[in-house]
Amino acid sequence: MSNGISIDGDVFKILKNEEDQYSIWPADLDVPAGWAVTGPTGDKETVTAWIDEHWTDMRPRSLREAMDGETAVSA
Repeated sequence: MSNGISIDGDVFKILKNEEDQYSIWPADLDVPAGWAVTGPTGDKETVTAWIDEHWTDMRPRSLREAMDGETAVSA
C-alpha cells in the first residue's frame, strides 16, 4: 500500500520545529502545524546534506537547555 509520497526525483523543503528538530517534506504539500520552512529546497540529497551540516546536536532544544542548566548549577 502506497502513501502517495515517493522520494527519488521529488523536490523537498526542510522543516524545523520549536525543539530545533528537522524533517524533509515534499515541497508541494502544506507545512504541518508546529513546523516552519528553513534552509534550501531541492532534491533529497541536497536537503539531507544541509540538515547533516546544520543539525549537529540531535537533542531537542528543551533537553539541551535543561542539561545546560544542570551544568551551570553544578559548575
